[in-house]
Amino acid sequence: MKLLKLSLRTRIFISMILLVLGASILIFGVTVYQYKLEAENYHKERLERKQKAILENIKYVLTQTTYVVETENLEPIFSGRNKINEMAEVHEMQIHIYDLEGNLIIKSDESFFRDTTKTKLDKGILKKLDASRDKRYLKKTEVNGQKYQSAYTYITDNKFKPLAILYLPYLQDDSLLNRDLNNFLMRMAEVYLFMLVIAIILSFFLSKYITKSLKIISEKINQTRLDKRNKKIELSNATEEIYALVSAYNSMIDELEESAVKLATGEREQAWREMAKQVAHEIKNPLTPMRLSVQSFQRNFDKNDPEIEQKVNEYSNTLINQIDTMSSIASAFSNFAKMPAQQNETLNVPKIVKLALDIFNEKYIEFKCEKEEILAKFDRTQLIRVVTNLVKNAIQALKGVENPHILVMVEEEENTVCVSVSDNGSGISDENKDKVFEPKFTTKSSGMGLGLAMVKNIVETYDGSISFVSKQNKGTIFNVRFPK
Repeated sequence: MKLLKLSLRTRIFISMILLVLGASILIFGVTVYQYKLEAENYHKERLERKQKAILENIKYVLTQTTYVVETENLEPIFSGRNKINEMAEVHEMQIHIYDLEGNLIIKSDESFFRDTTKTKLDKGILKKLDASRDKRYLKKTEVNGQKYQSAYTYITDNKFKPLAILYLPYLQDDSLLNRDLNNFLMRMAEVYLFMLVIAIILSFFLSKYITKSLKIISEKINQTRLDKRNKKIELSNATEEIYALVSAYNSMIDELEESAVKLATGEREQAWREMAKQVAHEIKNPLTPMRLSVQSFQRNFDKNDPEIEQKVNEYSNTLINQIDTMSSIASAFSNFAKMPAQQNETLNVPKIVKLALDIFNEKYIEFKCEKEEILAKFDRTQLIRVVTNLVKNAIQALKGVENPHILVMVEEEENTVCVSVSDNGSGISDENKDKVFEPKFTTKSSGMGLGLAMVKNIVETYDGSISFVSKQNKGTIFNVRFPK
């Protein structure tokens, strides 16, 4: 499995080296086997030649003898004038002659051969000799690490009548052949070592050449991105398989560009839809309190009230502020921008927060601040939107609650300003706490769930933070902090 994790170039290199080594080992094995086979054949053929020559010599002696050519006369025929020893010296072989029953008749004197004489042949040898088609039998033995071949054949008269059995022991001396084999293998090893070095060099460059095109394709694929224009691959002198791979990649690039165009179009359309939803949400936020303010003004209007002029001015200022907010949203939308452009103004935070609360007529809304002036860099319209959204959410959480109460506090901390909105409403469940600031998340039957996501985005734009603590059926506290 580790081999499969190697690069293609490394695998090609290793495979070629193993191929050369495998071929070398195979050739060495075949060579040794062939040498041994040829050695066996050489000794077998040499023994057959000597056997034929000795038989011819024996026939010649039988034609020249004055004895009657019979089995009983073979001993005096070959012992006279030391004929059998003379033949043994000429042919460099030890000669044994047995009668047809396997009993030893005569043998030559032992020279440099080990004496393997048996006074009687085994019956198994006689049966195999008699059963052989050419009336010859060859037996191979090994004694003390030395190999022997024993040849048995019939001695016949001029009428091919069997007279006796000729036994020739042959020592299979392979020392010369083994020396030649060792010398040959040494020369072959030198040649193959040189070939292995050449093969390593060729494998290195050949694997590099083969994988060059694949490396180019791999680099191009790694550089492929959806957010930019990708270049097609142009190769020359590549194989048919590489051309097919390049063609597939180039086709993929064309399809990828088409998909990117479609994706971009879809994303723009989705962005427009999200923007339209957010604009609608932002415009809808001030409309409800404005409507309530107008209705309250209608109900409570008394032209004889001595403070009527002041109340009219307060109602007018409240409506004008909300109208300015909606106007800035509409202007930004018409200019293909995000929500109203952010402006770093030096604001008196308690004053702006109190101004944002003026549009709400709920008597259970309480505002607290220990200081009349706390300055911070913030966009006036954005801060009003933050407070309006948080208070509106708190009001919606108080539905069905006895003795509802909302407390809006502005506090000055060491380096930050904290605006907190707390209520004694239904609270937020544990399973929804992680989703509170996610766009489109809402637990209300109406609304689009963009309010708190928008508030978080505004606050973080000014390097601030928003957090909350909530317990079900006890209430929720939202804390907004931003630098002074």
